[in-house]
Amino acid sequence: MPKFFVKASNILENEIIIDDENVNHMKNVLRLQMGDEIIINDRQGHDYKCIINAIESSKIRACISSVADSSSEPSIEVTLFQSLIKGEKMEWVIQKAVEIGVTRIVPLCTSRCVVKIENPKKMASKVERWNKIAESAAKQSGRGMVPEVTSPMDFNEGLEFATEKGLFAVIPYEKEHEQGIRQILKNTSSHNFGLFIGPEGGFTEEEVQEAIRRKVHSVSLGSRILRSETASLVTLTNIMYEMGEMD
Repeated sequence: MPKFFVKASNILENEIIIDDENVNHMKNVLRLQMGDEIIINDRQGHDYKCIINAIESSKIRACISSVADSSSEPSIEVTLFQSLIKGEKMEWVIQKAVEIGVTRIVPLCTSRCVVKIENPKKMASKVERWNKIAESAAKQSGRGMVPEVTSPMDFNEGLEFATEKGLFAVIPYEKEHEQGIRQILKNTSSHNFGLFIGPEGGFTEEEVQEAIRRKVHSVSLGSRILRSETASLVTLTNIMYEMGEMD
């Protein structure tokens, strides 16, 4: 059964109005008809089973037959603080992180980032594109919500954000040899995680020490040096697995 996301404001007492880019996809690609059953999600973890009861030129109306909490969402929340990396790599990380189960993605501007924010308007356009990629990945993977990609933060802002949200945060670091990712995850009962990933050149020593000072846990991912985009998905998968989300 096809699934679509709409704004919560489009959900009325007995029906849902679809009036965005989904209309063209539903009419001209899927060729849905009156009486067809669909699933509509409010982006907040609720799935509405509906029957299409009106197809208009610019909107589709669907009658609500039942509502339930989405069964596809993890019971834990993970915020990925992803340092800015070049072009398609950043888009790939966003897409795959959403598929794996990330809750939120915060692009980070760190000391060694090759990508710089020189044009705020251009960056705003990138953030808009990243959010569209997140929504598309959420649809494809059957997520019960669309993870947000926030506007970029600098490293200290990211640390402050993690503190304010009360996240159990980790930072993979190649010079960490005492504490592995599995070890630290086995010793926590937290359900709210933060994951700090460095850029192509990695975090500076000063950044790592500042993170540790702010109660972020330095962890090892093993003896091999991973690319930024690989480290993101390996660590996110580890968190999901160790917290019982991939049983």
